[in-house]
Amino acid sequence: MNKSTIHYLSYLEHSIKSYWNEPAVSDFDSSYTLSYGELAEKIARLHILFQQSGLQKGDKIAICGRNCANWAVSFLAVSTYEAIAVSILPEFPTKSIHALVNHSEAKLLFAGSVVSKAINAEEMPNLIGIISMNNFELLKANTRQVENAYQQWESAFKEKYPNGLSIDEVSYPKDNMDDPAVINYTSGTTSDPKGVILSYRSLSSNVQFGQDRIPNKPGWSMVSMLPLAHMFGMTFEFVYQLAGGCHVYFLSKTPSPQILMKAFADVHPYMILTVPLVIEKIFKKTVFPVINKPIIRILWYTPFIKNVIRKKVYTKLMDAFGGKLLHLIIGGAALNRQVERCLKQIKFPYTVGYGMTECGPILGYEDWTQFKAKSCGKAVDRVVVRIDSERPTKDVGEILVRGENVMQGYYKNPEATKAVFTEDGWMKTGDLGIIDSEGNIFIRGRNKSMILGASGQNIYPEEIEDKLNTLPFVLESVVVERKGKLVALVYPDNDTFTKENVRFKDIKEQMQHNIIRLNRILPPFCRVTEIELVDKEFEKTPKRSIKRFMYS
Repeated sequence: MNKSTIHYLSYLEHSIKSYWNEPAVSDFDSSYTLSYGELAEKIARLHILFQQSGLQKGDKIAICGRNCANWAVSFLAVSTYEAIAVSILPEFPTKSIHALVNHSEAKLLFAGSVVSKAINAEEMPNLIGIISMNNFELLKANTRQVENAYQQWESAFKEKYPNGLSIDEVSYPKDNMDDPAVINYTSGTTSDPKGVILSYRSLSSNVQFGQDRIPNKPGWSMVSMLPLAHMFGMTFEFVYQLAGGCHVYFLSKTPSPQILMKAFADVHPYMILTVPLVIEKIFKKTVFPVINKPIIRILWYTPFIKNVIRKKVYTKLMDAFGGKLLHLIIGGAALNRQVERCLKQIKFPYTVGYGMTECGPILGYEDWTQFKAKSCGKAVDRVVVRIDSERPTKDVGEILVRGENVMQGYYKNPEATKAVFTEDGWMKTGDLGIIDSEGNIFIRGRNKSMILGASGQNIYPEEIEDKLNTLPFVLESVVVERKGKLVALVYPDNDTFTKENVRFKDIKEQMQHNIIRLNRILPPFCRVTEIELVDKEFEKTPKRSIKRFMYS
């Protein structure tokens, strides 16, 4: 236990008291903005509602909705009340949302406007109530106590704070470092869900790393575009930003390149956190058309002139990001080599980090001035990373980690928890790599098959394959990513199709029908764009698992 770790609620309390009238959170697509003082008041109001409703410390409260300022309010109210925040992606199918709320044993649900229209309260019998994230209206009360608490909410607040909440009355708990703070569901599966249990210590260690190594300050702005229901977005686009007094703008809509460019131009962020696909799209649109012209390709490497050309590309890219960018941090997957080479050549302030939900999320980082190309940084503070091989600088092995960032386990899933930890307490990341003599981490392959969606969502191909394999005339399938799209490789049951088909002219037409059926039951970011037929069974291990690494 590292006693020097600063509680993230200490940072939050300091920001609220120091920057009371400064803007804290805004919805980018509306005029809704809360100052740090207004944020504190909304937190205090929700505490009263929780208390009057009978909620206790350690109770679970689910949050499911698109990114918005009130998502931030909901989370901070839950966390400062010492309840456990259960973050669920709003893109999950309705059936999965019901299942995860039930699995988590959540007592209350904050639901975004889209989610609230889709869900069925009857399917979540353990909830005492459902609250609209839009305006904190009580949408459903399952107990008289919750109903009364809501009706008396305003009078109870005025009774406790007759003159309104003052700076001196803001105080948050900080003696709970090893209590669970978040259950973060990494998957929408209804059969064997993995809810990652992260303690206040894990979040605090992540936030403190940000403040120590990449300090921020009031007056600096941030665009939050990664899903807040994922730890990368929650911790580093939101909690760490408020810890330094920054102003966070939330994008509620799916961030298309057009929306992102407008947000960057309007907000002028000091930092952008993103996934490789977003950067690669921007490069394809704004950079490569310029530098791939024959004459520019020659001048790009011509002494003296190259500096002028590269400076122009740097300026063009910097302008596209809003003009005030100090840090471009990329995570989640490997960066396209051509893109990375160009970023290095123009001396752009980029770095590639390494993390995972189970570590809340960060494991590897290095400042862009020291960052080594093709790596994903060095082990962060309070975390130790090692390679499970005899020569870790040369021989690829599984990346193992331990330290304050690491999760407590998977909620109500002791088998999965046991499987991911070694006997001596190291967590197995499922990634393969090496560490050089300077401590730089190089990922050589993914033991896991997780695919990172364009907006940072985790896509688990096995779940898609599980559904696809139940459709007519599909014997086996492997879902792969190609140029940002999901493609399903399918080994079809041709013999049965020939005998039994009465509807379709050929197997390809059948598969087109299968795609439509499949995508109806998948969240938007998991949808398959194409089925490619293969003419023989997939290669398998002795245990009959498909050798997934052979297919792309």
